[in-house]
Amino acid sequence: MSRTDSAIRTETLYRHPPHRVWRALTDSDALATWLMPNDFVPELGHRFTFRTQPVPPYFDGVVHCEVTELEPPKTLAYTWCGMPGMNTVVRWELTEIDDGTLLVCTHSGFDLTEESHLKTFRSMSGGWGGRKMVAALDRVLTELAV
Repeated sequence: MSRTDSAIRTETLYRHPPHRVWRALTDSDALATWLMPNDFVPELGHRFTFRTQPVPPYFDGVVHCEVTELEPPKTLAYTWCGMPGMNTVVRWELTEIDDGTLLVCTHSGFDLTEESHLKTFRSMSGGWGGRKMVAALDRVLTELAV
């Protein structure tokens, strides 16, 4: 994981084909299983939300998003606005390799000179690509194989 240029970047190898990884990223039910409940639809310009436990007084538990890039099954990007004044972007890149799929996640747009951005950046750095998320996504990918 890299924390340079105000972005969190992870690379994870999944022993599953790209179409299955793509489905885990774009199917609302699968996405809810490994990330958060949502009303995601894989359509360019679609506005959607992720919902989780609030962290008062700063975070109401709702992340507002909009699909900004969609190239199945290679690239997906959406805005990520969880707190007022903090507009970031999550981008997924899938590359087919011999053993499966290399999934690169880049969460960019943090202004690390702002205390709220820095705190959020630090708290989210352990999530994207962290063991818990990787394991949860791998379980979903295995279930999608059935």
